[in-house]
Amino acid sequence: MKEYNKSNIPLAKTLRKNMTPWERKLWYEFLRNYPIRFQRQKSIGNYIVDFYCAKAKLVIELDGGEHYTAKQIEKDNIRTKELESMNLTVLRICNLDIDQNFYGACEYIDLAVKKSLPQSALLTAPSSEGAE
Repeated sequence: MKEYNKSNIPLAKTLRKNMTPWERKLWYEFLRNYPIRFQRQKSIGNYIVDFYCAKAKLVIELDGGEHYTAKQIEKDNIRTKELESMNLTVLRICNLDIDQNFYGACEYIDLAVKKSLPQSALLTAPSSEGAE
């Protein structure tokens, strides 16, 4: 289990209750029923990440327009490096991709999970086939 700042827990709970439209779409239309467990608004280190998969050691961050200012890019780079120093892979996905290329964003996440897991873990994951 990754270390976390316990003072972030109340904020993480609030963020889970007040997800952005892009977080909501990714969660309810893809990650919530993904065969490998994801968590939303997970406290890791001094950060709260948008989505986290412990088994794949994967963090997903959804970035809106405010993430593309020089100051925020610098902050995000520091954040990413700190998370990577915890042996995590960080995927940054633009909100625009959730709006305009949702299938591609989901495929990108799926490939990252499969790349990070040994084949045996994928074989033991519950299948989503036949659920329709």
